[in-house]
Amino acid sequence: MRAALVSGAGIGIGAATAKILGREGYHVFVSDILAEEGEAVAAEIRSAGGSAEYVALDVGDTAACNAVIADIDARFGGLSALVANAGIAPRAAYPILTDEKWDEVLNVNLKGQLRLIRAAAPAMSARREGAIVCVSSIAGASVGWDDHWHYSAAKAGITGMVKASACALAPDNVRVNAVAPGFIRTAQILSEENSLGPVGLAAAESTVPLRRAGLASEIGEVIAFLLSDKASYITGQTIVVDGGLTVAL
Repeated sequence: MRAALVSGAGIGIGAATAKILGREGYHVFVSDILAEEGEAVAAEIRSAGGSAEYVALDVGDTAACNAVIADIDARFGGLSALVANAGIAPRAAYPILTDEKWDEVLNVNLKGQLRLIRAAAPAMSARREGAIVCVSSIAGASVGWDDHWHYSAAKAGITGMVKASACALAPDNVRVNAVAPGFIRTAQILSEENSLGPVGLAAAESTVPLRRAGLASEIGEVIAFLLSDKASYITGQTIVVDGGLTVAL
């Protein structure tokens, strides 16, 4: 059975993606620091007839990332699919963005993805099989976010990292792509403390050509496509999934 690991899979886009990959026949490693939520996602996949297990993982910890991937390599000979999704987005508006807050977000959102790709790539390359999808955002990949400089910088960095890693791993038949979501109805965007909140999202939806926010499952379906053989000639790309928002600006 093919193995897939999804980071940040306890909630939101990660949870939706994990469930879709379970449906597609992967053994899904549902990884997150949120144990209760991660266990629930893995249980839901199993109850639907799929194969999954929860694994505790803080992507900000290099040793933990290496250990989780090493265990998967030992059991499955390597991952077939990696979804680097875990991220945080605390508001830290200028001029109060501190070094510590910048480092925290870059460490999780950008370096966390590096840690997973770096750990998973050797076994993928040895097998000459594997696909990686990083979750970016239009905030950084296409546009800015005024009170989230650190988040935008990390998401922009993902675009560059995906291009470079795709070039490096292509000779071994390992593909690397990214998805850049727009306004997606998740707990993150509905947070009034750190994002738009319900009222702000309702206003933002009017600016989207499709006149609605996206669903986490709609991002998960694009990720599943990029991991599949249907996308066998796509690598190094960042696919924007935003209901037409950025082309209409």
